[in-house]
Amino acid sequence: MNPFGWIASWAQNPKISGRDSKETLAAYVNRAAARPTVDGSLALSTAWSCIRLLSETTGTLPLPLYRKLSQDKRELASDHPLYGLLHDSPNAWQTAAEYWEGQVAHLCGWGNAFSEQKFIGDRLVALEPLPPTTMVARDTNGNLRYAVNDRGRREMLPASKIFHVRGFGFGGDVGLSPIQYNWRTLRGSIAAEEAAVQFMEGGLQIAGFAKEAPGGKSTTEQRRELMELFAEFMGSKSSGKVMPLPTGWDWVQLTMNPEDAQLLETRGFNVEQVCRIYRVPPFMVGHSQNSTSWGTGLEQQNTGFLTYSLRPYLVRIEQAVKKQLLKPGERMSLYAEFVLEGLLRADSAGRAALYASGGQNGWMTRNEMRRRENLPPAEGGDVLTVQSNLIPLDRLEAQASSGEQQLRSAMMNLLFGRDLDALIDQRLSTRMGHNGGPPFDPSKE
Repeated sequence: MNPFGWIASWAQNPKISGRDSKETLAAYVNRAAARPTVDGSLALSTAWSCIRLLSETTGTLPLPLYRKLSQDKRELASDHPLYGLLHDSPNAWQTAAEYWEGQVAHLCGWGNAFSEQKFIGDRLVALEPLPPTTMVARDTNGNLRYAVNDRGRREMLPASKIFHVRGFGFGGDVGLSPIQYNWRTLRGSIAAEEAAVQFMEGGLQIAGFAKEAPGGKSTTEQRRELMELFAEFMGSKSSGKVMPLPTGWDWVQLTMNPEDAQLLETRGFNVEQVCRIYRVPPFMVGHSQNSTSWGTGLEQQNTGFLTYSLRPYLVRIEQAVKKQLLKPGERMSLYAEFVLEGLLRADSAGRAALYASGGQNGWMTRNEMRRRENLPPAEGGDVLTVQSNLIPLDRLEAQASSGEQQLRSAMMNLLFGRDLDALIDQRLSTRMGHNGGPPFDPSKE
């Protein structure tokens, strides 16, 4: 029995689920020859920059595993076997940064990222990346099956042994490839780049033609020799050289107005088109013709990029980790979450503002700040403080009462020149001796 028989039958009826219908995939196959490949699209500097920006930025963000202790308390679950795979090294040859960088690159190129889960007993010990071209389908019982073809190995694996992160899609079994679904835009950008290269290689000159003098009639051999002569003076390397023409021939140059051809404008527009596919602002890939509306500060730009460009990828990974890598009994208390403060490490002003807000408003201790800066803890640095003289929270009420008393005494001294108690004693003493009797003497009481 052929273990891959279900793949052959699925190829004849390529229905995955939802929007991925037979008609859609049939149209996809019929036009596949005209579609750019992922490798071909990476030859575009804009596509390269967009994919690199999204994947490398994700790779630099730590992904710890947390344990929820209560509604508002949590701790690092560093004792869990999954913590080291997510945060440090998912397999024997990759760091966490390299692994997550590759996973997001697969999402940007193919719309899916696959890894094989390796177990010792029932313990997950490694996540090994699989080709993004891994086929996904369902068997006759409706269970997801993955056809793996990796380095000469062909086998079917169940969903329980695959870590699958899906990109944007219609809720089907697979994500959609941004490159394949935007092939017209990318093909136009590639054609514009090729035209620009040919234009540059031709010494910024377009083709012309040789005009024979009236009444002349050249032979085939003469025309062949003339073309060989032209070939020696073509290209940017021959710029500035003088080409001799045979007697009876004139060279007629075809002129081109760069504004009419709009070559530079077309290339600039293509940059924005490719950036639109990946929802990356053009200024973040070096295209500064148009200003950004995300603000001028680095922190504002980072916030906009994180919210609209990067966060969808991060949430997909976090939820895939919780659903596929944690056991059902662990999902209520354990979860993975990217540490987004890593985006502020290059912004000293942003970090200073963050720490000032945390220290002055009582939601971050001094030692928590020092840990983020890789500094040793300081004595007394685990106390939450507020802006009012940065006193501990448990002493705030007592300090407030003492401050009110000091303010009261200061106001009496300002108005009457002495404290209220001293003023009352003086008035009593005066009233006791107003009829000729002895004045009031508190020392004799």
